[in-house]
Amino acid sequence: MSQKIVKKSIEIGGRTLSLEVGRFAEQASAAVLARYGDTMVLATVTASSRETTLDYFPLSVEYVERLYAGGRIKGSRWVKREGRPSDDAVLAGRVIDRSIRPLFPKSYKHDVQVIITVLSVDGENDPDVMGLVATSAAIAISPIPWNGPVSGVRMGYVHADGNEGTLIVNPRISEQAMSDFDFVVASNRDRVMMLEGGFCETPEKTVKEAILMAKDANKKIIGLIEELVEVVGKTKVPVPVATETEELKAKIVKDYKKEMESAFAKKAEKEFGGDEVVALAKTIAEEYGKEYTQKAIEEALDALFKKQARDNILTKGKRVDGRKIDEVRPLSADVGILPRTHGSAVFARGQTQVLTVATLGTPSLEQLIESPMGEEAKRYIHHYSMPPYSVGETGRVGTPSRREVGHGALAERALLSVIPPEEEFPYTIRLVSEVMSSNGSTSMASTCASTLSLMDAGVPIKEPVAGISIGLMTDKKKFVLLTDIMGIEDFAGDMDFKVAGTKNGVTAIQLDMKVDGITDEIIEGTFQLAKDARVKILAKMLSVIPASRKTLSQYAPKVQVVKIPVEKIGEVIGPGGKMIRNIIAQTGATVDVEDDGSVMISGVDQLAVQKAVDWVTGLTRDVTVNEEFEGEVKRILPFGAFVEILPGKEGMVHVSQMSTGYVNSPDEVVKLGQKVHVRVMEIDDQHRINLSMLFGEDAKKAPVRERREGGDRPRRPFNRGPRRF
Repeated sequence: MSQKIVKKSIEIGGRTLSLEVGRFAEQASAAVLARYGDTMVLATVTASSRETTLDYFPLSVEYVERLYAGGRIKGSRWVKREGRPSDDAVLAGRVIDRSIRPLFPKSYKHDVQVIITVLSVDGENDPDVMGLVATSAAIAISPIPWNGPVSGVRMGYVHADGNEGTLIVNPRISEQAMSDFDFVVASNRDRVMMLEGGFCETPEKTVKEAILMAKDANKKIIGLIEELVEVVGKTKVPVPVATETEELKAKIVKDYKKEMESAFAKKAEKEFGGDEVVALAKTIAEEYGKEYTQKAIEEALDALFKKQARDNILTKGKRVDGRKIDEVRPLSADVGILPRTHGSAVFARGQTQVLTVATLGTPSLEQLIESPMGEEAKRYIHHYSMPPYSVGETGRVGTPSRREVGHGALAERALLSVIPPEEEFPYTIRLVSEVMSSNGSTSMASTCASTLSLMDAGVPIKEPVAGISIGLMTDKKKFVLLTDIMGIEDFAGDMDFKVAGTKNGVTAIQLDMKVDGITDEIIEGTFQLAKDARVKILAKMLSVIPASRKTLSQYAPKVQVVKIPVEKIGEVIGPGGKMIRNIIAQTGATVDVEDDGSVMISGVDQLAVQKAVDWVTGLTRDVTVNEEFEGEVKRILPFGAFVEILPGKEGMVHVSQMSTGYVNSPDEVVKLGQKVHVRVMEIDDQHRINLSMLFGEDAKKAPVRERREGGDRPRRPFNRGPRRF
């Protein structure tokens, strides 16, 4: 029997947002259909009936894009089914995951799976934030224990008529093209849960204003979700009481205090360390016999270590490595590491070390992305790789993980606003960040290394960009913010707040929480600490390379763009492509002609590129009567000689225009390859160029030439001797 359909609506950003329950997926724990304009997404949440034995909360979030949502069929001729999730789908799923995960009780051990399916897109309203809202509503009405709901909106900042920008809640896609930033804010009624955004060197003040406006909008949506819960909400299952190990922890502290201190000191040295703690747990398990399992002992030791780190910071202001609360770890950087790449740089902050390599390519190498919203092209791409050796472990190598996709996207977003436009720098740019060693915020180290690599490659970026991560320790009564958190401070702490930017403002933000949100006061303090640290890091980076190199690497392709009238495209291509093939063969450069008249000319050899540029320019340039050139004789025929006055453009000098005296044959005056001074005498009806080697008074003495009917080449005058038939 079908369910009763319940629907609730609200106005947000001048459009109706509706949440509907009962239409689809009645066997899921809960399902909500969200609609905004004609964009519709279905969020389902399902919990397994049995508990798992995992020592972490087993939540998975899948964001599924269907091309039918935009009325599209996959472009591949052989494969029509959607394949692996796109990077955008992975990032949307991560945003939703990070917004909801902190609100589940840690003691709940049932598998929870969230699936968001994009059913319809209208080209104006983004489905990703609707997926977050629908997910929150679905979990809220389900029997799964959860300390929600939350809501999310996208914020934009649009300038109109040169005036100060205006903040917009859920800007339409057409408005996003004019926005200074793309910023998603998730919050509950009082606190911010998740931030994800890219900015154009936006002042911190404007970012904070956007957060406040987003929180107000989210409160309205949360009210809508709560109305839905009142009508169709199910009773939450009891939250299991977490197994307390206070007795075990007290026993370990009493019996193994010195051994703990030694193991904890070594654990603090690396992000994913723990071998020493595991070894100690094994020793303790052997001593305690069957009373406690080794796994329980490991969990107790881990809890003791985190508690020690937190207590030292909250009560003594003492960090694991002895740094001050606002101190950045030692910095180092270098550029030009790899001799044959187009640009390379290494950046290190403490034990975190990243190598980034820049590669430049022609515009034709841009990436095409297919989604329900249509196709788009990317000419700036950043990829991030974190191999197992970076944390001193073994593991899988191959397809990038969702974490790697997310970290790469953050570093890409941090630099996007400073990348020069294609008109100024006609290249496709690919950055690859290789994490060599990880102990805290490799994504921000990737941002710094990427900036240095671009500068080493000679990319004229607008401003250098640096980034830092700010952490948080709180006991609900007070809090301490930590600049440049290490791995252990991330694991033991409550927040990882990454801020990237230039000296002028913010370019990217990413916030991950482990508690139920942060206050405005914490956000204010974070921005200030991040700005102070960013200034220090930028100073170090600029001491290594103060500005982008003036020239590109000798191994990088040289690209120039020539703009020609659309009606002259045929002259460059030639009949059957003969001319463009000849240009490529003769110069060695690559030539691509776009429908708008843009001609992309590229090659490793600058001389070859320039030769092709001159050729294309010459072919499409309009010459005028009486214009003079130094040209080369290319062909000699019985009635005259053809002279190349511009690369690829020839005109004919008739024998009657070679001398004031009688010329029996052109080769009496000119030779192949000879440079001659000519002037444009005439451009006939068929756009053929007639040249003369006579100037001034000599030009007046030249005999009058006859024309053949139909505008053919002028024939030899009767007074020049017998005609040959």
